[in-house]
Amino acid sequence: MKLIAITAFPVRASALLALAIASGCALPLPDKPVRPAAYDLGALATAPAAAATTGAPLAFDRVEAPAAIDTSALVYRLLYAGGEQQPRPYAQARWSMAPPQLVGQRLRDALAATRPVLEPGTGLAALELRADLEEFDQVFSTPTASEGVVRLRVTVLAPQAKQNRLLGQRTFTQRRPAPTADAPGGALALREATDALVREVVDWVGTLAVPRS
Repeated sequence: MKLIAITAFPVRASALLALAIASGCALPLPDKPVRPAAYDLGALATAPAAAATTGAPLAFDRVEAPAAIDTSALVYRLLYAGGEQQPRPYAQARWSMAPPQLVGQRLRDALAATRPVLEPGTGLAALELRADLEEFDQVFSTPTASEGVVRLRVTVLAPQAKQNRLLGQRTFTQRRPAPTADAPGGALALREATDALVREVVDWVGTLAVPRS
């Protein structure tokens, strides 16, 4: 009888363990983490008006930006709540690349439709363009009304043998209303504002007199 009692204990423990495992399998599994939706500026909607590579060769490297903008976060500001100085990132939305890269790619493509675009330092460019992205936000004036705001400072130089000659400097700002008060609406508004700004920059560069060698 003692032998039966001793051997029965492992059987009973095994049955309890199996029941616990079965009960655990019946519990719902935790949801997988939701990845933030990634946005970019899409394809260039329209080419600049002077869509012919007849302009003087231009050197352009990249768009510079402060650390607060040089991030993949899709940022908004609540002006109506006193949050003008408080950039807030959307938790479930981001850019596929940092805004300076997105704007730089857009600007390079638009410039390349009107003139050869080269890397700085080749010695073959008649102009050199430098750009600094100063703002790239979705700004809310009310809980339901917002706009995409893009501000870019552009400097154009004429490379010389020993020093650069300043041809012009200008700050461009474009605003476009967001169709919806959320991340998709902000991304669309910032795309439209960027496209308008890029067109304005390309047109302005085309008015600058290229110095003769």
